[in-house]
Amino acid sequence: MGRPVRGWRWRPNTLRRRCDVVEAWTVLCVVLLLVFGAPLAGLAAGWWAHDAARATAERQRAERERVRVEVAENAPAALPTTQHGRQAAYPVRVRWTDGDGVRHTGETPVAAGTRRGDTTAVWLDAAGRITAPPVTGTAVLHRTLSAGVCTAAGFASAVVVAYTVVRRAAGRRRLQEWERAWARTGPEWRRLTP
Repeated sequence: MGRPVRGWRWRPNTLRRRCDVVEAWTVLCVVLLLVFGAPLAGLAAGWWAHDAARATAERQRAERERVRVEVAENAPAALPTTQHGRQAAYPVRVRWTDGDGVRHTGETPVAAGTRRGDTTAVWLDAAGRITAPPVTGTAVLHRTLSAGVCTAAGFASAVVVAYTVVRRAAGRRRLQEWERAWARTGPEWRRLTP
């Protein structure tokens, strides 16, 4: 058996069919899209996600204020189990005084074993309600990487699915062309057979 001829789909020859040329161009496009398109799509999505997450973090830092509050009740003692490597936190009542001298109360999670009279820090929104802390730089990085990786993987998956569809269509077309060619040459072969 001879060596396979490289690039036979690109060169003119009697065995090459139109579906072979389409399949060859499709392979070239798939390689280019996987090597260049997927990383560029991931980079663009990551860049967009980074800008959006950073803007959200800056807006939250501008809108929220960190204040020290006094714990108004005891938190339960520590349990022997932890959640994802961290001590369990329990919601307890806290109180604080704002800049105008008005006293407020609210509820926030504190570490197990926190006693009444201890102080902790909470974040307040513009209306003076206890809220989550602003988005951190680590969270911005995670969102950036997640968006970039997921977009690149989704782009690559779409390219592979499209290639599969084109390859199956080219295979069906090739079989149809072979059937037509055999329908023309088959009778001549049967005539020559003794």
